[in-house]
Amino acid sequence: MTLTPRSFQLEISRGIAEITLSRPERLNALTFEVYGELAATFRSLERSAARAVVLTGKGRGFCSGGDVEGIIAELFSRDARGLLEFTRATGALIQSICELRRPVVAAVNGVAVGAGAVIAAACDLRIAAASARFGFVFPKVGLSGADMGASYLLPRLVGHGRAAELLFFGDLIGADDALRIGLVNRVVPDGDVLHVARGWADRLARGPAFAHAMTKQMLETERTMSLAAAIEAEAQAQALCMAHPDFREAHEAHKAKRPPRFEGALAEEAAAAPAPPAPAAEDAVPTPRSTGPATPRS
Repeated sequence: MTLTPRSFQLEISRGIAEITLSRPERLNALTFEVYGELAATFRSLERSAARAVVLTGKGRGFCSGGDVEGIIAELFSRDARGLLEFTRATGALIQSICELRRPVVAAVNGVAVGAGAVIAAACDLRIAAASARFGFVFPKVGLSGADMGASYLLPRLVGHGRAAELLFFGDLIGADDALRIGLVNRVVPDGDVLHVARGWADRLARGPAFAHAMTKQMLETERTMSLAAAIEAEAQAQALCMAHPDFREAHEAHKAKRPPRFEGALAEEAAAAPAPPAPAAEDAVPTPRSTGPATPRS
C-alpha cells in the first residue's frame, strides 16, 4: 500500500500526518473510492514516519456521510451479498482508525453526520468547531443506528443512555451539547479548530511514540477486561515501557534539566517540549514478562 491517495489530501510533515477530506461541494461526502483509500491509508500510516494523525474536512463540513448520488443510488441495485460487501468495507475503515498505533485527532470543522459521525467517534481525540453538528442519522433513512461500529464506540464515549438516544432518534446535536455529553474533548471558535488539533498532534508527535502506542492499545484491549485482568495487563505494558529507551531518556533529561529527545522525534521538535517530572527510581524497574501484551509498533 502507498501513501498517495487520489480522493483526499494527505500531507506528512514533522511527524504529523494530516488527512483532509476534499469534496467540499458535497460536504466531504464519502464515495466507494474514499472509503477504500481512507482505510488503506490508515493501515499504511503504521509504516510511515507519522507519530500522530489529524483528520479534518475541507470547507464547511467534516463529513456528511455516504454520498447519496455516489453510493446510495447504487446500493439499490445490489443483492444481499453486494450489500454485505459494502457494509463490511465501511466497517473496515473504522477498524483501521482504531487499530492504528498512533493517536488520531479529529478536527471537526463542520457537520459530521452518518458515517462522518462514526469516523469522528473512532478517533482518539475530537476538537469541534463551535458551528459543528453531529448526527448518527441512520434511522432517518430507515437503517439501524448500529452501523460501522457506532453501537460499540458511542456508549464508551457518552454512556449507554445517551448513545441509545442518539442511535434511535438520529437527531443532530450541536457542538456545545456534544461537549456536555462527552462526545468531543473541546469546542473552539470555528477558525481555530485546525490550529488547536495541529497543536495537540504536535505535542503527541514530540512525545514518546512507544508509550503512546501502548496507551492506545490498552484503551482498546481493556474494554472487556475485568479490573484484575486490566491491572495485570497494565503492569505488563508498563514494564515494557520501562524497558524502552524513552524511559531512561526522560530520566536523563530531567537530571540534565533539558527537554527529552524521545526515540524517533525530530530534535527540534523535542527541544520545544517541557521537561517531564522525574520518573521512578531506575532500580524499581521490573523485568518485563514474556506473557505481556503485544508490543505496539512504533
